[in-house]
Amino acid sequence: MQLKNYMEDFVLQKLDSVLKLYPDCCDCPQCRQDIAILALNHLPPKYVSTDKGSIYARLDQMSLTYGVEVLEEIARAVEVVSEHPRHEEKP
Repeated sequence: MQLKNYMEDFVLQKLDSVLKLYPDCCDCPQCRQDIAILALNHLPPKYVSTDKGSIYARLDQMSLTYGVEVLEEIARAVEVVSEHPRHEEKP
């Protein structure tokens, strides 16, 4: 049995649409990962034992149930990471 937190897929699926609203936010791989991790740490995990089809079906259901909450947490994470990026600044 393989375990999967499908909240991860949902956050990653929504990340680009939220980042478009913050054009000044860095979207380098480190910042993207930090944003996703920070948002996921404030969202409830949703574990399943995976079947690819069931994950996609659950993502559709989850978008109705958790959509606003997920978008809010991603937006909060974008603001935090924008203020305190962990990557090295380029000269």
